[in-house]
Amino acid sequence: MIERADITGVVLAGGLGRRMSSDGAGVDKGLQPLRGRPMVAHVIARFEPQVGRLIVNANRNRQRYAEFGFPVWGDSIEGFAGPLAGIEAGLAHCETPYLATAPCDTPFIPLDLVSRLACAVESAGAALAVAHTGTRSHPVFMLVERSQLEGLRSFLASGRRRIDAWYAGLATVSVDFGDEQAFSNINTLDELSRYDVR
Repeated sequence: MIERADITGVVLAGGLGRRMSSDGAGVDKGLQPLRGRPMVAHVIARFEPQVGRLIVNANRNRQRYAEFGFPVWGDSIEGFAGPLAGIEAGLAHCETPYLATAPCDTPFIPLDLVSRLACAVESAGAALAVAHTGTRSHPVFMLVERSQLEGLRSFLASGRRRIDAWYAGLATVSVDFGDEQAFSNINTLDELSRYDVR
């Protein structure tokens, strides 16, 4: 049985956040205020109790992220290569059999996210479980075996970056959560304003 102690969680906060800045230059989305706290604080509060250990993947403002009390690691691939590079960083610094992932701009993630992904991996004998709602997959919410690190590195070295293209070659199971709202990610200033209701 996969236990909480068997799982490291990584909060993916390594993106450029271009859509959230008025000039397109980008902002650090995880540090944007939402309901009186940085957005990443909401993610950590819901995600950290679900895993045995938590780390953060960030390429900017690492000291700010370190103030939340968890190790912070940047991408090993230069140039803001996307969430798959953050997953690679998480796997590279994972000391447990499994890694769970969640992005910093999704403050409403399910409180049973990790346990349901873990149950699916175990039941299906899969290498990876990914969240799903209706007809939509949410590939940045996954549980994956740490042993998949080298395969991911080879995939990235080939220049490919799409998460679903990487896990298409793995034994994968989808887990339907039903609640689309729980996986809402906040990408723009308008969205941030809409959700910033106390």
